[in-house]
Amino acid sequence: MAATGNKGNLSPVHSKLVLLVWFIVIHLTGSQMQKKPNIVVLFADDLGYGDLPMYGHPTSSAPHLEGMAREGMLFTQFYSSSPVCSPSRAALLTGRYQVRSGVWPGVFWADSTGGLPLNETTIAEVLKTQGYDTAIIGKWHLGVGVNQTYLPTNHGFDYYYGVPYSHDMCPCPVCFWPKVPCGLNDNCDSQWTGCPVYENDRIVEQPADLLTLSSQYVKQASKFIQNSADKGNPFFLYMAFQHTHHPQFAGVEFTNTSARGKFGDALLELDWAVGEVLSTLQQAMVQGNTLVFFTSDNGPSLRNEQRGGNAGLLKCGKGTTYEGGQRVPAIARWPGVIPPLSRTTELASTLDLFPTLAKLAGVSVPSGVTLDGVDMMPILQNKNSSRDMFFYYPTSPDPKYGLYAVRYKQYKAHYYTQGQVNSNPNNHDLDCRPSAQRTRHDPPLLFNLNNDPSEQFNLGNMSEYQQLLKTIDSKKVEFEKNVVWGESQIAGHSSPDAEPCYNKGCSPFPECCHTPQWWRP
Repeated sequence: MAATGNKGNLSPVHSKLVLLVWFIVIHLTGSQMQKKPNIVVLFADDLGYGDLPMYGHPTSSAPHLEGMAREGMLFTQFYSSSPVCSPSRAALLTGRYQVRSGVWPGVFWADSTGGLPLNETTIAEVLKTQGYDTAIIGKWHLGVGVNQTYLPTNHGFDYYYGVPYSHDMCPCPVCFWPKVPCGLNDNCDSQWTGCPVYENDRIVEQPADLLTLSSQYVKQASKFIQNSADKGNPFFLYMAFQHTHHPQFAGVEFTNTSARGKFGDALLELDWAVGEVLSTLQQAMVQGNTLVFFTSDNGPSLRNEQRGGNAGLLKCGKGTTYEGGQRVPAIARWPGVIPPLSRTTELASTLDLFPTLAKLAGVSVPSGVTLDGVDMMPILQNKNSSRDMFFYYPTSPDPKYGLYAVRYKQYKAHYYTQGQVNSNPNNHDLDCRPSAQRTRHDPPLLFNLNNDPSEQFNLGNMSEYQQLLKTIDSKKVEFEKNVVWGESQIAGHSSPDAEPCYNKGCSPFPECCHTPQWWRP
């Protein structure tokens, strides 16, 4: 009878071989478990809560993002920190509300001399201390400065390739293949220099060719992923798309391919780029150790009407503190960690990415840095979140007025409301229009967002909710008491000298600012 479980029946050579195999298996398993995860953050621009098919849009197509959602987790109550671009990006990278870092009021422009302060700690800087390769591909929108002072390579990123602000902050003659004009109603700024494409701190293309820009972004992102994987280094890729900000654009492969028209074409090109990044992770054999997180910087730009995005069932859009301005789509994928086909109603925010990613990398939050985010890993593992509060600042915050709204659990209290131009001067909802001036509410408007995400039925005057309003008010007071407003980096900070120009000092300005391969359509 053969012996089972009896080590004495093995020869010394066989015993050593078994022990060696066991040691190798344990060592490899332990190494895999201890290996720091790669991180990819995919950040869309002006993509609304109702723009993706899995959030209910009937004619949008986004097969790769749908695949991400099937393989991971879909968020239904995820928020950007701001209803506009620059402050939302500052908060994502620092884990702090934008008023703390001085990224207020509004956004940076092509001639802004300010930027995200260099003493702010970004997630890229924190990850670099743990040996991460770091890169941003795409839209920066946190300032350039007169001498490229505020570019990403001064904020912890090893590599940068992209346009440093929104592509409507430049002349934009051609948006669709072969030479289809962007249109007279796309509000491009012809008084400034052509959109520059930077590689690190050097302009490599001006003006940017929108028809090939997405493919260039994909090329640089794929190269970064593969190079880091080849070196065996963990990496952080922050890919901030120009899509789907107006004017929408698309190259030859996506022009006139969507049932949703020009916005749909741009969305398809965005989705293709997401698919290419996911494919590169697979080819580099790192997808099993990579957290991929997709979301948007703010709600849809409804002023662009059919080409402005969609907030779904939410009220208003970009620029407002109503739900349509700040509740955004979000998807997370991490094979083997996040269960597939997951859907969460837990409250979460772009602010939470910083502490989540820092913890995953095994690094403590720098001492003396006040964070407004919380660790999201419990949510990603289908557990409860520790976040039960969210605070809403308007497009142009003012210390005199402070917070406009507060969410506590499922309830949202509006202390101030205000319409905004990005939510359309002709919006059928008068509250969304810029003609709806700042209005103080006492008692606050109160909505149960679990039952009424469209913010239609005010509970604020009902006696049974008065104690709840007192609780929310005390939490608002406590929060604002501990907020130190950073000096504004936007108001009063502008100069023509700050406009990026390949031929600095050339004439006639700004037409002379172009790279040698520049062409006129």
